[in-house]
Amino acid sequence: MLLEQKTIVVTGGNTGIGEAISRRAAAEGANLVVGYVEASDAARVLVRQITGSGGNAMAVRADVRSVSDIQKLVDAAVDSFGSLDVMINNAGIQTLSDLLQTTESEFDRTIEVNLRGAFFGTQLAARQFIAQKSPGVVINISSVHEEWPMPGNVAYCVAKGGIRMLARTAGVELGAHGIRVVNVAPGAVATRLTAGLADDAEARESVESSIPLGRIATPDDIADVVVFVASDAARYLTATTVFADGGMMQGGSAR
Repeated sequence: MLLEQKTIVVTGGNTGIGEAISRRAAAEGANLVVGYVEASDAARVLVRQITGSGGNAMAVRADVRSVSDIQKLVDAAVDSFGSLDVMINNAGIQTLSDLLQTTESEFDRTIEVNLRGAFFGTQLAARQFIAQKSPGVVINISSVHEEWPMPGNVAYCVAKGGIRMLARTAGVELGAHGIRVVNVAPGAVATRLTAGLADDAEARESVESSIPLGRIATPDDIADVVVFVASDAARYLTATTVFADGGMMQGGSAR
């Protein structure tokens, strides 16, 4: 198994892409700490299903806007499983507003969750890896919009652009410690953030027509890439982004 006995923290690990990552990592033998801030029932069900199938998992409530909450996730991994091997900064939100309409509170919350949470998740994980004297991996769930403008979603794009440089700079800084930092950047994925497409056939067709592979990704499509990046099979990847977008950035226009 690709992740046998590796201990992994997944922020926002109980829904959407995060849930798919948690399930896939557990199936590959990982010990899971599932971070959640909402949908506590979903987190408990997920953990129960993983453990019921013979896996190891626990759920910890943690708001990534709080550094102490992120530390709580790291501590739970170490206290429960003996170490931390992979930190997956997955928690994210979007506001869907343009530059002229974005409010201060919308901007601050988007940056706090999407960028600040990933920054301190990377920092605290790296400190733990160094304290353990062992290599580790940080994976940030980014977006094609770390590089590709999306008018009408400016705060989100700013946050993901910051994550682009977080991976590159932190990856360079931490390479001497054997720590890898990699972004996985999805394109359009069928989650609650894109739920409107399910009810709007015209909008969905428009998006899918811009994707060379002809379909919106499932969360499992992204989880499979994340598990690969977290594994030793990707041991020479760092300070970069892996785009999992079905060719969207090359085949269509920003929307």
